[in-house]
Amino acid sequence: MSTQVAKASDIKRGWFVVDLEDKVLGRAAAEIAKVLRGKHKAIYTPSVDTGDFVVVINAKVRLTGNKMADKMYYHHTGYPGGIRSISAEKLLERRPEDLIKKAVQGMLPKNKLGRQMFKKLKVYGGVDHPHAAQQPKELSL
Repeated sequence: MSTQVAKASDIKRGWFVVDLEDKVLGRAAAEIAKVLRGKHKAIYTPSVDTGDFVVVINAKVRLTGNKMADKMYYHHTGYPGGIRSISAEKLLERRPEDLIKKAVQGMLPKNKLGRQMFKKLKVYGGVDHPHAAQQPKELSL
């Protein structure tokens, strides 16, 4: 018996939509990352992007414990002394899409393949999304 390696011609990409209204961020991000990688398929190969597209609507997630106030997100402007921080609570108010994107991106591989997988994630703050033509299936968490 030999191990089967997925080829580009074997991959069938599906579309999933997930509603994150009042779901826990980390648990939802782990499931989304699993679908983006393709680990839910029998054809999964670690070195090939076999995953599906995921459309996230209602990006109003919740965090457990004191993370809403204590968890900080950092970025650097590129200038000396340019470190900036924002709490999870403020980030959820201003840009809830970024909170989900950062959580999912942290669970994907840190290489070209991971960046390619991340492009298949579409996040929207409201219930409307422009991907109805792809007929996405409901992804239950």
